[in-house]
Amino acid sequence: MTTAVNAYAKPELRWLVGRVVDSAPETESAQTIGLTVPGWSGHWAGQHIDLKLTAQDGYSAQRSYSLSRPVDGERIELTVQRIADGEVSPYLIGLTVGDEIELRGPIGGWFVWRPDEKARVLLIGGGSGIVPLMAMLRQRVVADGADFQLVYSVRSPADVYYAEELTRLERECGWLQVAVVYTRTATPETARPPGRVGYGDLASTGCMPDHGTRVYVCGPTGFVESVIAKLIEQGHQPSAIRTERFGPSN
Repeated sequence: MTTAVNAYAKPELRWLVGRVVDSAPETESAQTIGLTVPGWSGHWAGQHIDLKLTAQDGYSAQRSYSLSRPVDGERIELTVQRIADGEVSPYLIGLTVGDEIELRGPIGGWFVWRPDEKARVLLIGGGSGIVPLMAMLRQRVVADGADFQLVYSVRSPADVYYAEELTRLERECGWLQVAVVYTRTATPETARPPGRVGYGDLASTGCMPDHGTRVYVCGPTGFVESVIAKLIEQGHQPSAIRTERFGPSN
C-alpha cells in the first residue's frame, strides 16, 4: 500500500502525556474523551494514535484509536467503545477530568482527508468506524472543499454515534448527504428494512465511478471487505478506495 506524504507524521514518534479535560457518553456503550497533549504537533483528519496503559507490576497494554476531530492546537478527541470483559476500553471510559494517559501520534498517512482535496468524497462507516470519518466531516465544516456523502451502518438507532450533530450537519450543510443504514432495528419512519449495506445503498448515493469520487471505508474487517467488493463491482477503481479495518479490540 502506498503511503501519502504527511506533514504531521514523524519518523520516530515519542510518547506524550495527555490529560483528560472532558468526557461524555456518546451511546450506552461508547464515550467521547477530550484530552490536552502538551507538545502535540497536529494531525490530519483520519489519523489515529496509540495509547499505552502500564500497571504497577510493569505490565503494559497498547491500543490504537482514531481521532474524532481535526487539529485544534494541543487538544485531541477520541470516542471509545466499551468491549465486554475488555482490558483497556473500560479503563478509558472510566477516566475523569484530570486523569493522565500516555499516547503517541499522529499515525497514518493514507487514510486521511485534506482540505485542499477537491474530489467528491464518499464516506462509508460501520459501527465505531464512523470515528475517523467524523473527523473528516468536521474538518470540511471549517474549510472549503468537496461535496460529501456518508453511508453509516449501525445495528439500531441507539447505536448511532454523533446522532444530533449528524442530523444538524445534514440540515445546515448543502455539501453533505447522510444515509443511516440499520442492520437490526430501524426507526418507525425508516422505509428501508433492516439489513446490511447493499448495492442499492451504495448506488443511491449517486457517487458513481465516472465522477472521480474518493471513497473512504472504515469498520470491522468483514464489513470493509464486503463494501469494497461491491464498490469494485460497481466500477470504482481500487486506487480510489482508502480503507481502515479493525478487529476486536479490548
